[in-house]
Amino acid sequence: QVQMAESGGGLVQAGGSLRLSCAASGNILSINSMAWYRQGPGKQRELVARISRIGTTSYADSVKGRFTISRDNAKNTVYLQMNGLKPEDTAVYYCNADVLQTGWKNYWGQGTQVTVSS
Repeated sequence: QVQMAESGGGLVQAGGSLRLSCAASGNILSINSMAWYRQGPGKQRELVARISRIGTTSYADSVKGRFTISRDNAKNTVYLQMNGLKPEDTAVYYCNADVLQTGWKNYWGQGTQVTVSS
C-alpha cells in the first residue's frame, strides 16, 4: 500500500502565497505522473497542475502564471507553490500519483483545505 501525506494548506488573504507538499511513502518502485487537483464548494474536482517524472508540466488556465508545480524524485514528493491567491482558489486540494508497485496504480491524498479571504 502507498500513503500520500499532504501538508501546507491554511487560511490566507487574497494576494498571499501558500506552498503545498505531498509525500508518497510505502511500497514504491517508481512514480510516473504526479498532479494536484482541487474541489471548491459546490464544484466538481478539477485538475490544477501535472508534472511528469522528467519535469514536464501543464497547468489549468485559471492558475497559469500564479502556481508552480515541482517534484523531488528522491523524496517521492510533489509541491505546489501558489502565489497571487484569489478567493476563487478556495478549495480542498488533493495530490495524485501514478505509482509502480507490482503494476501501475493511481493514488490520492486525503486533501488539504486552502481558504483565501478577500
